[in-house]
Amino acid sequence: MSTTADVLAPEKSTATQLATVGRLIERLERVSYDTLVSTPARLFMAMTFWLSGRTKVDGLLSVNQSAFFLFEYEYSLPVISPRLAAYLATYAEHLFPLLLIVGLGSRLSAGALLIMTAVIQFFVYPGAWSTHLLWASALAFIVFRGPGQLSVDHWLRRRLLG
Repeated sequence: MSTTADVLAPEKSTATQLATVGRLIERLERVSYDTLVSTPARLFMAMTFWLSGRTKVDGLLSVNQSAFFLFEYEYSLPVISPRLAAYLATYAEHLFPLLLIVGLGSRLSAGALLIMTAVIQFFVYPGAWSTHLLWASALAFIVFRGPGQLSVDHWLRRRLLG
């Protein structure tokens, strides 16, 4: 035999479940679009350039002979010596990705990698425009919209500017 309490209990349980789902949705909606796009964009671009940089070194950061060869014969840039270009690109492909991963100096790092992408597009691999357009889009988003809430930059900005 059912009592009134037994009949009302499922409704209360359903109402509680709906309220819980509602609170969860509210929390999810508080995450900014910038964070939803910037965080994966930072990681995607960091890994792309980091892995490229790792092919140019032996050990921790010793630029290898194949990197010098590539910059002399395949990546030949019009205004900079191949040796200097090999060093600059290799170290940039290590420094800026690390900064992007933690979200420190994100706009500067993304801007530097965006310039590298343009150099690669126009002087090295002009036929790879579809790949470089994807890279440029991700990097430009970080430059213009910032690194998102999951970054040291965001924490510092809140801390210093209130």
